[in-house]
Amino acid sequence: MLQQFNEKNRDLIVNINGKLVHRDEAAISPFDSIVQGGDGVWEGLRLYDGKIFKLTEHLDRLRSSALALAFTEIPSHEEIIAEIRRTLEANSMEDGVHIRLTLTRGVKVTSGMDPRLNQSGPTLIILAEHKAPVYDKSGLRLVTSSIRRFPPDCLDPKIHSNNLAQSILAKIEANAAGADDALMLDVHGFVAETNATHVFIVEDGTVLTSHLKACPEGITRATVLDLCERNEIPCGVKDIPLPEGYRAEEMFCTGTMGELAAVTQVDGRPIGTTEIPGPLTARLSELYLKLAAHRGEQVV
Repeated sequence: MLQQFNEKNRDLIVNINGKLVHRDEAAISPFDSIVQGGDGVWEGLRLYDGKIFKLTEHLDRLRSSALALAFTEIPSHEEIIAEIRRTLEANSMEDGVHIRLTLTRGVKVTSGMDPRLNQSGPTLIILAEHKAPVYDKSGLRLVTSSIRRFPPDCLDPKIHSNNLAQSILAKIEANAAGADDALMLDVHGFVAETNATHVFIVEDGTVLTSHLKACPEGITRATVLDLCERNEIPCGVKDIPLPEGYRAEEMFCTGTMGELAAVTQVDGRPIGTTEIPGPLTARLSELYLKLAAHRGEQVV
């Protein structure tokens, strides 16, 4: 699974601290914290017919992550939404769009790790692209990574940080194995998430996902659990040993960029039946798309 260049994105207008520029002219200072140490937080948003699904929840998580990293200045929700609107209008975007929000600690007076060197306020980057859900609906192949997700006492996964070295290393292993993505475990050997998404399994007709001990507070994850409860689909949260994944009736991944996507293979072992997606994955996908298409904050 390799994303391809979309010709519609050739002349994108990017928003950097309120300045709208062509993608080829966009620039970040070499003194910016994101360059110096990956010191920033991010969110992925999706635009459905002029509305951004779960916008407030995403902005809440962005603010929470920035507070956890002791950012001294954080733009308000209203300021960020105004800049999102300007960016979408500049690109004439209304649907089928993924938005990457990045908030860095800002530019330093000299290179170095110390946050006291940041004296000019944060940097807000808004990158909106024409991008359909990135995962192949015919099913994903995962391979278990040797890279383990940090527990909260090492790095709290609630901080949605731009420092993605763990995920990149896991993705390198998946690429080398010819898989679509990497399945990552926590330090105790339980399923945490993939290098990019949360993971659900179906066991005895019950939809299950991992605790948040070694994975972030996924907004799509929470939406799926809520959909299960609202539609009387049995669900739960538990520690999932890897063998339970191997023998699951169904497995699927969730995330804003890829929505819901069935997993058909883990470590070369087929998951569930030949039906792709499985019945519960298909039902939840339909419920999710219906909700996302009709609920959200109007921005264009």
